[in-house]
Amino acid sequence: MTQVAEEIDYEALPDNASLSASLLAGAFAGIAEHAIMYPVDSIKTRMQILNPTPQAVYSGVINAVSKISTTEGARTLWRGVNSVILGAGPAHALYFGSYEYAKHAFGGNESGHHPIAAAAAGACATIASDALMNPFDVIKQRMQVHGSIYKNVMECASKVYRAEGMRAFYISYPTTLTMTIPFQSIQFATYEYLRKVLNPSGDYDPVTHITAGGIAGAVAAAVTTPLDVAKTLLQTRGEVTDVRIRNCNGLVDAFKLIYQRQGITGFAKGLQPRVLSHMPSTAICWGVYEYGKWILSRGNANQQPINMP
Repeated sequence: MTQVAEEIDYEALPDNASLSASLLAGAFAGIAEHAIMYPVDSIKTRMQILNPTPQAVYSGVINAVSKISTTEGARTLWRGVNSVILGAGPAHALYFGSYEYAKHAFGGNESGHHPIAAAAAGACATIASDALMNPFDVIKQRMQVHGSIYKNVMECASKVYRAEGMRAFYISYPTTLTMTIPFQSIQFATYEYLRKVLNPSGDYDPVTHITAGGIAGAVAAAVTTPLDVAKTLLQTRGEVTDVRIRNCNGLVDAFKLIYQRQGITGFAKGLQPRVLSHMPSTAICWGVYEYGKWILSRGNANQQPINMP
């Protein structure tokens, strides 16, 4: 009798692996994705503010980095990162766990290309994860705006809740879903397609995962930027004195206000830093996630030998 470890397809994780494998890999991927590119995300938020103060008007990413570092200190670019770290771990664990389950249920793990299954699985995953992440994202953006008065995450959450109630943490949730469902659907469908084109064998290949992830993130970010501008307006409305902005209520109202104030070009605000942040962050996210699945699958295979004659 010879003991031989069962060969496992890491892409779907082994059948006898617990859901915790996907959750753990997803948590590490989410924290890495958001934390590493956080300064660029801070710049994106500031560039999307509808009526910025004169001190917070930037001509581009390089100008923003220079101006913020000179006048406010480089640490300002990291303000609010703790909110992302607190929320990204559990939110992305739920995100990737839901994605793996839904992709399998929709037939996305079968041989061949299945963009619809991948897109549908991505949509299911984002509905679940955004419900958990939305309050953390609101806190993050409140702390990113120029002149933020909040010293830490708990102070921000407490003051926002007392002043605006629980609604402030979820007023952007419908808009977030309107943005993230197409974002994730485009991202997952693009990623799965490119992954299979660049690596038909399906073996673990970090270059493939990073390349496919980066391209998928850039495409999805560019397409959904107008929705992200509206989301930023809704999530930061409590930090401005403009009555019209403070009373903005929902996606349609936000779109109308953006168009009235800045025309069609207003919907492209923050496009450059959004793409610049999502391209590497998505590449990092998929690279870390696929590596985590590969490591967890190898460990599971080594621990689960089967008897062969």
